[in-house]
Amino acid sequence: MHADVCFLLCACFLSTGALQPRGQVLQTCSQTRSKRETDRTEREARKPGSTFLMRSPDVTKAPVTKSEQLLKLDDHDFTMRPGFGGPAIPVGVDVQLESLDTISEVDMDFTITLYLRHYWKDERLSFPSNTNQSMTFDGRLVKKIWVPDIFFVHSKRSFIHDTTTENVMLRVHPDGKVLYSLRVTVTAMCNMDLSHFPLDTQTCSLEIESYAYTDDDLMLYWKRGNKSLQTDEKISLSQFLIQEFHTTTKLAFYSSTGWYNRLYITFTLRRHIFFFLLQTYFPATLMVMLSWVSFWIDRRAVPARVPLGITTVLTMSTIITGVNASMPRVSYIKAVDIYLWVSFVFVFLSVIEYAAVNYLSTLQERKVQSNRQLPCTCGMTHPGQMMMSSSYSDMDMMTTGNYGMSELSGDKQEQFLVHLVLDNEQGAQRPAVTSNSSLLIDTHAIDTYSRVIFPGAYTLFNIIYWSIYLQ
Repeated sequence: MHADVCFLLCACFLSTGALQPRGQVLQTCSQTRSKRETDRTEREARKPGSTFLMRSPDVTKAPVTKSEQLLKLDDHDFTMRPGFGGPAIPVGVDVQLESLDTISEVDMDFTITLYLRHYWKDERLSFPSNTNQSMTFDGRLVKKIWVPDIFFVHSKRSFIHDTTTENVMLRVHPDGKVLYSLRVTVTAMCNMDLSHFPLDTQTCSLEIESYAYTDDDLMLYWKRGNKSLQTDEKISLSQFLIQEFHTTTKLAFYSSTGWYNRLYITFTLRRHIFFFLLQTYFPATLMVMLSWVSFWIDRRAVPARVPLGITTVLTMSTIITGVNASMPRVSYIKAVDIYLWVSFVFVFLSVIEYAAVNYLSTLQERKVQSNRQLPCTCGMTHPGQMMMSSSYSDMDMMTTGNYGMSELSGDKQEQFLVHLVLDNEQGAQRPAVTSNSSLLIDTHAIDTYSRVIFPGAYTLFNIIYWSIYLQ
């Protein structure tokens, strides 16, 4: 009985396998083998320290947030501007200045930090709201919608602040109105006219424009007219006084692309003069006045007058070099250059004046020496005459340097010598000696006239200079 049952079961199994196609049997076996290997691999991966890596989920397929579902971002193409194909979309702009950081004359630029705000309406972002409240987002949503492509014309460097997060704000109202605000620092070019430096007034402009959209697609305008620019009362600069801020709007034309709306923020700066008075004008004036001291020093005191003149000339050269080192190499003359170079000329002329006085004095003394013939002093009994004879009989005037008589000063020596010659030549040489003495007086008169002419001319120059540049 048991053998019959076994035979019956074997026949049933063989008949079932014969009824199934061969491919299905192989497929079932392969599926079973694959499932077995998959289970074994998962078990190996779950073991600690296993080298098998599980397949990570696709991070690019992030779940859609509720705000994106509410704004229906997937239902629209935000690479196109709002109302594409229709009239230009108006974009209002207003600016709040946070700080005016630096003004550089060398680089001809300025750095400014501001809050830049854009206003427009995009009906694709409208959403139902029972409370009519707006939604505020950070910079992450900005990358998923359309925003105006504003840039700063003539900017050298600019960046959006990102401490502690990116300083960007997006506010969407239920009717689709959008406010887009960001905090930016811009370094822009400023063409300065330094012909009146440092008594100058500079006007700089920050220019805002759309990069891609012409005035047919996007219309930039100031949101609240002249009130669109707000400034902080604490804004100040060390070298400038901010006189005025104002806004304007113009059209800019490019030959290859067309017309664009351009917004201007213009500010006027007047330079503070007190720093330059202390560092440049007062030292230059003092050097010129110091050069006049030589007019009161005896012309025979060469070691005193020559170093004084050279020192003042070198000091003026140092002042001029220091001022030009901090200025751009412009091709025109600045106001400070005029003052410094005129002062340098006055200092240089004081040195030339002493050279002229010294040369003329030497020339006249040589003439007196050549025209004078001292008589024999054998019969003289006057001690003063004996002293003069022993001092000047056989010595050259240039060798002694007019210091042969130690008891008398220079002018008294010359007067004494002239009287001595007049007494001994008995009238024959009297006219010649008189003319020589008058020439000696003329060399003294050069210093006397210089004491009046130099200060008077420099004072007149200062009056003309300051009356022109302080207007």
